[in-house]
Amino acid sequence: MKNSVTTKNDLKKYLTPAFERKATSIAAIDVKQLTSYTDTLVIIEANSRRQVTSIAEHLIKSLKGRGIKAVGVEGVKDGEWALLDYGEVIIHIFQSETKSFYDLEGLWADASRIDLSEFEAAYKS
Repeated sequence: MKNSVTTKNDLKKYLTPAFERKATSIAAIDVKQLTSYTDTLVIIEANSRRQVTSIAEHLIKSLKGRGIKAVGVEGVKDGEWALLDYGEVIIHIFQSETKSFYDLEGLWADASRIDLSEFEAAYKS
């Protein structure tokens, strides 16, 4: 990837807006050694369709404010599964049942997980 995400600090701009919207869970998977189309997958779980849409819209707006535009966006209005493609980072935002059905974390079981505990601690209420 041209703009490689190499550290947790690089991911902060992508993760902070999701934590601000109280996502149920957030996982980040380092896939740069396993695929050529992205470096990191971020998988976000939301409690409802409305929350999926809210998180996705907040992410898009926050990142656009930093001058970061998505390469592609799908499913935001539907609210079951939104996909935000930022090239080096692809963000999946799922409603809980849809996340379980597709099990992307299981699909990428061989990939390294990125420890997000410092972000989670900062945003726990």
